[in-house]
Amino acid sequence: MTEAFDPITLEIYWNRLISAADEAATGLLRTAFSTIVRESNDFATVLMDRRGESVAENTGGLASFSCILPRTTKAFLEKFPLETWKPGDTVITNDPWIATGHLPDFTVVTGIFHRGRLVGFAGSISHSPDIGGSLWAADCREIFEEGIRIPITHLLREGQWNEAMLEILLGNVRVPRQVLGDLQAQVVANEVGARRIAEFLDDTGLDDLEGLSAALQERTDRAMRRAIAELPDGTYAAEIGADGFDAQKTLIACTVTVRGDTMQIDYTGTSPQIDRGINCPMNYTHAYSVYPVKCALDPFTPRNEGSYRAITVTAPERSILNPLYPAPVSARQLTGHLLAGAIYKALAPVMPEKIIAECGGAPTMRALFSGARADGDSFSQVLFASGGMGAAPHKDGMAATAFPTNVGAGSIEAYESVAPITVWKKRLRQDSGGAGRFRGGLGQEVELEIRTTTPARLSLLSDRHEHPASGILGGEAGGPSVVRFADGSKPHPKSRTTVPPGARLTLLYAGGGGYGPPRERDRDAVRADLADGYISPGAARDTYGLE
Repeated sequence: MTEAFDPITLEIYWNRLISAADEAATGLLRTAFSTIVRESNDFATVLMDRRGESVAENTGGLASFSCILPRTTKAFLEKFPLETWKPGDTVITNDPWIATGHLPDFTVVTGIFHRGRLVGFAGSISHSPDIGGSLWAADCREIFEEGIRIPITHLLREGQWNEAMLEILLGNVRVPRQVLGDLQAQVVANEVGARRIAEFLDDTGLDDLEGLSAALQERTDRAMRRAIAELPDGTYAAEIGADGFDAQKTLIACTVTVRGDTMQIDYTGTSPQIDRGINCPMNYTHAYSVYPVKCALDPFTPRNEGSYRAITVTAPERSILNPLYPAPVSARQLTGHLLAGAIYKALAPVMPEKIIAECGGAPTMRALFSGARADGDSFSQVLFASGGMGAAPHKDGMAATAFPTNVGAGSIEAYESVAPITVWKKRLRQDSGGAGRFRGGLGQEVELEIRTTTPARLSLLSDRHEHPASGILGGEAGGPSVVRFADGSKPHPKSRTTVPPGARLTLLYAGGGGYGPPRERDRDAVRADLADGYISPGAARDTYGLE
């Protein structure tokens, strides 16, 4: 039985908790060392109750991280039961099968104490600038090549840092100062969240978060079930092909079953796991299955643990969506980001007004450069940029915007300040948005130059070269991804490449798919696209039929 809160009080309390999570996120942003956090938003902060169930998430964090963090916290509690936690304890892991699906993400959780009692947990996840091993790469054959794996362990014990663990970790990464700085920022974020929860309990007179947590989760569960119940019962299926790795093409088979106010998403028929790093552990598969459903069916209710109770997700063991240890998983997003498109494609016949076409930014294309600066210091830097979103039922897709992830691109000036790389060009890519009644979002063109004195390393994590984002309900596919050097040669789309000093590289990010038949597009909208340079005269004439 949940504790009774009147609706107004519940709304006020919930908004204050979300504000506390946002303040924790601000603490992380302002103290982090890497541009991955400060510029590209690759993190999340979550406040949880004693059971490890989420109560509030920061509004701008990665939804996949926010969905996974409570699952990881429950794993922490299996190893360190509630009665063993003391004030100042902070626990960490980056185990892909316990946490976010690959090694570069650190999950850090701190106990929240109030009047001497453990009342909850403040958690954060952040993508580290380096994790050792092969760099962030897709071409490894087992996880041992991909970097150092930290099992569930104490990062701080009663406020004291675990120096032995830090010494091992920092001795295995290329940019230890940035790695340590970001970890310290995560601890700061958790401490901010913990302080705000203690203040909240003092101000409200509540003894703990249990009754409030149950009430909030009941509210979000009810909202999602109400939305699912509006769909007709039935089983809906779709398949999506992906580039895979060389000859090993991959397929995602998705079956969505709606029964009353529940939904089951099953991936039976999906390709088996492969010996390359595009396998996607189950935590990540679950997160990027339930989050797109939340976006489509219940976009306005804030998220917490209750948002996903009505949805179950299953995938066969040893498939690319449920690989077994020690499978390589470093580029798991190249598979996981495709799930939203598969789910929406399956549900398009019964909820066409609530889904979008496939996104060119799903999966995101990442280029990681590493090497030595002129002064001999090491650098390791990821270029964050996005393709176009898929078109929606009532509007064009957004250009150069990722979905289902919401990682940003960040400032090019900040990027250039921390890496010996010059970005010569960054502009929208004409004709890359899939044609339709509503046009897919445009991808972008990025041209950069390596300004090192010795060869650098490029690790490319990309897809959509052979399988561009498809349109939906008569819409056309967006433009494919292309990566090439100035001499016309192309690096492997999912492998590491040695890049000579002075080399120039052009990356063409994929466009989103279109929605509806192109000839039904508003004529004034076609003329505006032509005037803005979003489409060429040939596309206006031949594809849209503009006279």
